[in-house]
Amino acid sequence: MAKTVSPPQPELPQPSATHHFDIDADTELVGYVQRTIIGKEDTLSDIARRFDVGYEEMVLANPGVDPWLPEVGREIVIPTQFILPPVPHEGVVVNLAAMRIFFYSPHKSGESPIVYTYPIGIGREGWKTHEGTTKVVDRTKDPIWIVPASVRAEHAKDGDKLPAQVPPGPNNPLGQYRLRLGWPTYLIHGTNKPYGVGMRVSHGCMHLYPEDIAALFDLIPVGTKVTIVNEPYLFGSKDGMFYMQAYAVMEDDSRDWTKKRERLLSRLLSPKMRKEISDQNEWPLIKALAQAPRAVPAPLADSGNGVDAVISKAVLVKNVLPEGSNWEGKSELMIDEKTFNDLMGSHVKASRAIQPQASTQ
Repeated sequence: MAKTVSPPQPELPQPSATHHFDIDADTELVGYVQRTIIGKEDTLSDIARRFDVGYEEMVLANPGVDPWLPEVGREIVIPTQFILPPVPHEGVVVNLAAMRIFFYSPHKSGESPIVYTYPIGIGREGWKTHEGTTKVVDRTKDPIWIVPASVRAEHAKDGDKLPAQVPPGPNNPLGQYRLRLGWPTYLIHGTNKPYGVGMRVSHGCMHLYPEDIAALFDLIPVGTKVTIVNEPYLFGSKDGMFYMQAYAVMEDDSRDWTKKRERLLSRLLSPKMRKEISDQNEWPLIKALAQAPRAVPAPLADSGNGVDAVISKAVLVKNVLPEGSNWEGKSELMIDEKTFNDLMGSHVKASRAIQPQASTQ
């Protein structure tokens, strides 16, 4: 009897870079959710860098997955769809809760607006990144890091003596590019420790993967408006359907999301959206999404269509560097769990011991 041969599995598509999008006038959503398959020796941190997302985004999107031993052959979610923050689409916009930066490129009348978006590292607890509106006042390539006295004192307590300044080069925490803001000592910059992107690890500044700040630096002129908000819950519409995207509430968020969640969420909705959500009795789903943030937009029209339904329909792509990526896939590779924990542990300890002050890193 002839042996039955299984048909060959279809080849997975090549992923596309998801760091810039045309913005349609009738939607607040950009991008699309993807899935991929864990490869040999992959960590969630590796895949985050490969697909240009942040560490916490990856962890939120994949609950129950060990970030350092995620199981070869397992499908995981790449959260590369975003609801745009609810502020004017101009200049630079940062959503701290999402740990993500958006740049709305200037465009002429009749042209489609374009948004560029990248993951960022932000100020850790005790060194919270400032919120509000300012502007870019200076752009510098190969900056010198003038180390604030407060930062030197913090490191000295752990036996780490820092110099008064650090010259350009691989040991400079600012990386190769720096955008100085109108707020003294607050910066948007690169980093020599890319594993911290998508985490709260800085002294208040915002840092990007080296390849992303290089691309963004060329786009942003001096004088560009910068708006920084803290929106853990985002609402938007696409094709006539309302969506919600939930991130984790930061530990030092002054709003009481536990006891006043519905009231605070209601303030985020437009009158039209608030009425329709109430009419359709969608508050139970909204509360459920808020209590279990996944960093993936979910439709609100049907309680059966939650995040899991969105993920089940997401395109499954090769676990390779996307076409059009800013990164070449080789330099500044990520680190192992022990090194990560050793380095991050000292930051967490210091952030609880030092009172908040503005910093240049």
